[in-house]
Amino acid sequence: DQIAIWNAVQLPSEWAADQLAGELSSNPYNPRIAYAFFRAGMIEAWGRGIRRIAEMCKEAGNPAPEWKLQASGDGLWLRFPFSAAYQVADSPAGSTTAQEAAQETTQETTQERILAELKADPKLTQRMLAERVGLTPDGVKYHLTKLRAAGAIRHVGPTKAGRWEVLK
Repeated sequence: DQIAIWNAVQLPSEWAADQLAGELSSNPYNPRIAYAFFRAGMIEAWGRGIRRIAEMCKEAGNPAPEWKLQASGDGLWLRFPFSAAYQVADSPAGSTTAQEAAQETTQETTQERILAELKADPKLTQRMLAERVGLTPDGVKYHLTKLRAAGAIRHVGPTKAGRWEVLK
């Protein structure tokens, strides 16, 4: 129901754990290493990580992370509780349902996009269709086969010079 992470830290003595997501003046423990990571593009800035993590959790609809400084002051526990929706989806009964629902929604959306493209330009080839909807040619072939089996489309004329008819 959570992810917990422990990290060794040496926070300034005037900082308290409940202030970590607020506005604090951060001084890197080793400025040369911090600057090297900054120049390499591995960090954007220092001193904003916990605040950014909390904001991202909120934006994603997840509970706020919790942090606790060890009594000795040399370690920090970060706890990320899972959202209720995730826990339901992760349960044995819910995961299949959630996964199937997501798969069906994705297939319907992809097939709707394919149908819209074929209505707009019936002479599209599978390769051109793949480029327009962002699939591989094999992915388009899979969906076209499904659409044909469902009676939603048919191909009229020769393979290379034919056209698609959208029936539904």
